[in-house]
Amino acid sequence: MDRPVDRTALADFLRRSRERLRTSDVGLPDGARRRTPGLRREEVATLAGMSVDYYTRLEQQRGPRPSPQLLAALARALRLGDDERDHLFHLSGQQPPAHRAVADHVRPGLLLILDRLWDTPASVISELGDVLVQNPMARALWGDTGTRPAGDRNLVRRWFTEPESRERILAEDRERIGRSHVAHLRSVAAARPEDRRAERLVAELLERSPEFAEYWADHDVAQRRSDVKRIVHPVVGLLELHCEVLVNDGGEQRLLVYTAEPGSDTAERLDLLRVVGLQDLNGAEARLS
Repeated sequence: MDRPVDRTALADFLRRSRERLRTSDVGLPDGARRRTPGLRREEVATLAGMSVDYYTRLEQQRGPRPSPQLLAALARALRLGDDERDHLFHLSGQQPPAHRAVADHVRPGLLLILDRLWDTPASVISELGDVLVQNPMARALWGDTGTRPAGDRNLVRRWFTEPESRERILAEDRERIGRSHVAHLRSVAAARPEDRRAERLVAELLERSPEFAEYWADHDVAQRRSDVKRIVHPVVGLLELHCEVLVNDGGEQRLLVYTAEPGSDTAERLDLLRVVGLQDLNGAEARLS
C-alpha cells in the first residue's frame, strides 16, 4: 500500500541535493555569477526532463505525488547514490525499485565520467537499449531523448517502430545496425530469463515489426561492443564516428562514447556540432529563466 508523501522532508531533501551541486558537476556550461549556491530549479527540471513549474511545486511542498519514472529521473539529475535514491522514493510514499530488477539508476561515478566527456557525444543506456542519460553533445547529435515519455526511449523499439529514428543513419548501413540491435537483444534475453521486460519487448516487436521478426528468426547472437557509425546530421553533415561501448560491473548499463579520428573532416564537424549544441543549450536555459 502506498504511504503518504512527506512533503516537508521531500522539499527539504530536493533543495539540499540541488544546492550541493555545481553546473560543472552535471555537465552544464558555467553561466553568470550566482547569488545562491548550487543548481537553479530550472536546471534540475531540464536535466530531469520535467516542467519547471512541477519541480518548483515539489520544493514548495505542494506538488502531486511523483511517479516512479519521475523519481528515477530526479535521482539521476541530482546525482543521487543508491541509498539517496531509495530515500527519495520513501519520502515520496513510493516503494524503491529492487536494485537487481531495475537498472535505470545511473551511479554518480558513471555520471561524473559522462559529464567530463564534454567534447564528444556520450550516453548511458540500459542493456535493453533504454537511453538513461545523454551529455549535451549526444543531445546535439541525436536529439534530446529525455523529452520523450519513458516508454519511448528504447533504441530497439524506436528503430523497428518509428521510421524517423533511422533518418540520420546512411541507408546502406541500416540493415546491419538493425540486425545488431536484434542480436544484442537476443543475447540479453537469453542471459536474463527472469527479466520480464526483455520478454515483453521481444513479444511486442515480433507483433509490430515484420522486419524484427525476420531478423529474430535468424537467431543471430552478439553483444554490442565497438562499431563505426556513419551519421548524417541535419546541420553539420556526414559524421564517421567510432563508437566504443563500456560496460559496468553488473552488465546492466553501458556507456556509449562516439569519437572522431584526429584531424579528420569528422573531427572538424564534431567541433562545429559542439558549438551548435552549446548554443542550443544556452538558448533553452535563457527561455527557462
